[in-house]
Amino acid sequence: MSAARAILEAEHSGLEKVKRRILEFLAVRKLAPNKHGPILLLVGPPGVGKTSLGRSIASSLGRKYVRISLGGVRDEAEIRGHRRTYIGALPGRIVAGLKKAGSMNPVFVLDEIDKLAADMRGDPAAAMLEVLDPEQNKDFVDHYVEVPVDLSKVMFICTANQLDTISQPLLDRMEMVELSGYTTLEKLAIAKNHLVPKQLGEHGIGKDQLQLDDEALADIIHSYTREAGVRNLEREIAAVCRGAAVKVAEGATSVHVTKSMLEELLGPQRHVAEGAERKPEVGVITGLAWTPVGGDIMFIEARIYPGKGDMRLTGQLGDVMKESCAAAHSWVRANAVRLGIDPEKIANSDLHIHLPQGAIKKDGPSAGVALACAIASVFSRRPIRNDVAITGEIDLRGHSLPVGGIKEKVIAAHRAGITEVLVPARNESDLDELPKDVRDALHIHLVKRVDEVLALVLDPSATPEAAAPVSSSAPATPP
Repeated sequence: MSAARAILEAEHSGLEKVKRRILEFLAVRKLAPNKHGPILLLVGPPGVGKTSLGRSIASSLGRKYVRISLGGVRDEAEIRGHRRTYIGALPGRIVAGLKKAGSMNPVFVLDEIDKLAADMRGDPAAAMLEVLDPEQNKDFVDHYVEVPVDLSKVMFICTANQLDTISQPLLDRMEMVELSGYTTLEKLAIAKNHLVPKQLGEHGIGKDQLQLDDEALADIIHSYTREAGVRNLEREIAAVCRGAAVKVAEGATSVHVTKSMLEELLGPQRHVAEGAERKPEVGVITGLAWTPVGGDIMFIEARIYPGKGDMRLTGQLGDVMKESCAAAHSWVRANAVRLGIDPEKIANSDLHIHLPQGAIKKDGPSAGVALACAIASVFSRRPIRNDVAITGEIDLRGHSLPVGGIKEKVIAAHRAGITEVLVPARNESDLDELPKDVRDALHIHLVKRVDEVLALVLDPSATPEAAAPVSSSAPATPP
């Protein structure tokens, strides 16, 4: 067990949940060696180490390793093999993989299982149902071999980027382990311990010939890559090594790369991270969003002008987010008197809600509480604190409902300079996944109702701003 733990720690930074699950598997196999193995499904964005984990698992188990890619496989015979009556008949990929490994109990990685497709030649996903069922695969029959093959001792590990395209019966046979994106500190550790040494060897540069500052590495992570994994980070480090290789080949004994040299080596910055607003503003609040490449902050802006109580939404909002806007507006309108808002003002004002970066589509229910705060702020003319970020779904009773992606969202808030984060109370268990440095740097509030959120985010030191009178006699046309 200690040797397996050392292998996993040496070859992969982070991924604690996956490592723990593998060590649990090892412990069970040690205590009950004759039981059939589990089917693990590693789900996560590209570049987080799903495929390479399979090789590490094989090393830690002391087993043979075999990998096949299922991306674009359309023919059922690829899995079950061809019948020998056909010219050029071959066994299926499963039996061929066992032959290649020379073992009946290898670690078998089925890569990109979410990319399986079906056509007139059959459905490979249906053929995989028997392969990945621990109760049935001890008698798996390949059409070419025509002899039952025992797959119960094989440890199958499947990888996927998304679950939407995997059939429900197939998904039901696998134990899902989610891999989220790496944090900045994890990327920094991966770069220093794995990527930089690898690229130095690839470019023929000695360890003493290139010194890459931690500050420069952190700037590459923030300003030149925006991803959940580390593939683009490795490409940027390779570009730095190529620039250093030119100087070494010209006679330089060593090259010291600092943050100020990155623009010369990599060009101008490609990504500018969103930062918190500099001062509290009326109707502007910081929300939190989950993206396939990690979390991010997003600003929600609300403005009112004379009208008939209508609401206008811009910023490429999806249907779910539009419904969240409507629910937040209805809650504020129903509780206007209690919030110190004149109901007549709501009835005689049109509301415009906008989410900047209009070229990016936005959807999901997790901005509901933030939307309610922005609407309450703009009607009451109370500024919202600029050091607070919010996530949570809202219902018409004013509850803050749980949402997903808490780890990525809170890390994004920390990266943007936010000091306080408000998350639904029912997401408390998700906070255990946060890195210790992030948890120590932030003050995280667990809230159950929107009233609690408003008490925390409306700037107590600011007095309500003087609002321009809203007249119902001359409704204005929105710009």
